[in-house]
Amino acid sequence: MDKKIAFIGTGNMGGAIIHSVCRAIPAKEVVITDIDHKKAADMAADLGCVQVDDNAAAVKAAHYIVLGVKPQVMPAVLKEITPVLQDCKENGKQRILISIAAGLTMEKIKDILGEAGNDLPIIRILPNTPAMIGEGLMIIIAGSDVAQDEVNGLRECIRTCGKVVQIPDEKLADAAMVMGGCTPAFTYMFIEALADGAVTVGLTREQGYIFAAQAVKGAAAMVLENGGHPGELKDAVCSPGGSTIVGVGELEKNGFRSAAIQAVVQACRATSALGK
Repeated sequence: MDKKIAFIGTGNMGGAIIHSVCRAIPAKEVVITDIDHKKAADMAADLGCVQVDDNAAAVKAAHYIVLGVKPQVMPAVLKEITPVLQDCKENGKQRILISIAAGLTMEKIKDILGEAGNDLPIIRILPNTPAMIGEGLMIIIAGSDVAQDEVNGLRECIRTCGKVVQIPDEKLADAAMVMGGCTPAFTYMFIEALADGAVTVGLTREQGYIFAAQAVKGAAAMVLENGGHPGELKDAVCSPGGSTIVGVGELEKNGFRSAAIQAVVQACRATSALGK
């Protein structure tokens, strides 16, 4: 009997998802493989999931096949597993292909697969690394030939990764990927910079990281849980003549808002280029 889900690649992003999936479904239903056999073996031993030795074996083993490899590696992996996907289909075991590669469209994946991709159901997941601790953002885009019950089955597997959102239009994929996948890095830089400021005014480095991280976490929760508009929430903290509005003024003077906008815009352009 087929396992639930298989992962080709156990890198930073794939590994984060694997850890969360093993919390959502029985680990014995999760199959993993990686070019680094020892890395995969260590992960399997730690989580209780099943390791196989190669990509073909992973495709044969499970219903959902997650391609957790970099976009530049994807064509070689797809060509390698094409005959196996075709064989599974001919034997009445159609696989659902899941790509987490940035910038690589479903159309491009089907082109690489050739005939085997003609009616192969493909889903894209746009994840981020906080999925490892259950605080990720998992954006799902399903092909038009993917049944909703298949999408729901995938959602069940990744539900412990964090917030799962399905969007209907793949044209928005690059922008969504940047907002979910790149923003944690931007936020870490912000937290680190705040901690540098904390050290400058006399706090310890550890205090700076803890205070800044908790403040960012709390502010994010105010937006997500209370549904507050960021501008209104900011205004509520800025008392007339107070210290907060002085700090806001310094951020504006140094182009904070413009820098954040351009980080998203330029990262989106870079993401689009990855699939070409």
